Amino acid sequence: MAESAIDRLLADARGRLDRVQPEDLAAEQAAGALLVDIRPESYRTEEGELPSAVIVDRNHLEWWLDPTSDVALPEATRGRRVIIACNEGYASSLAAVTLRELGVDATDLVGGYRAWFARAR
Repeated sequence: MAESAIDRLLADARGRLDRVQPEDLAAEQAAGALLVDIRPESYRTEEGELPSAVIVDRNHLEWWLDPTSDVALPEATRGRRVIIACNEGYASSLAAVTLRELGVDATDLVGGYRAWFARAR
């Protein structure tokens, strides 16, 4: 069976990112990276929160993290590394590439919240 279009898109996105491993997340944050959790509220309620993460709904992401936007979050400063986290690391890869196209130094968390949580236990 041929690879799907979304699989190709995801592979291309990930090829453009220097993705963060769960075990490296704390060091990235200590170095000043902004962790952004784009998981729906129901996932965060059911599975837990990422410590020190800024919560941004996926549909607001580009506007709130583009430092040139009139509605950018104060934490979204030009040149600051941004690490996007979703549940398993799929949507976050696509979101990070979109942010990169806006000039944001963005990447994502490999395996998302679930990989981080499995390591943190």
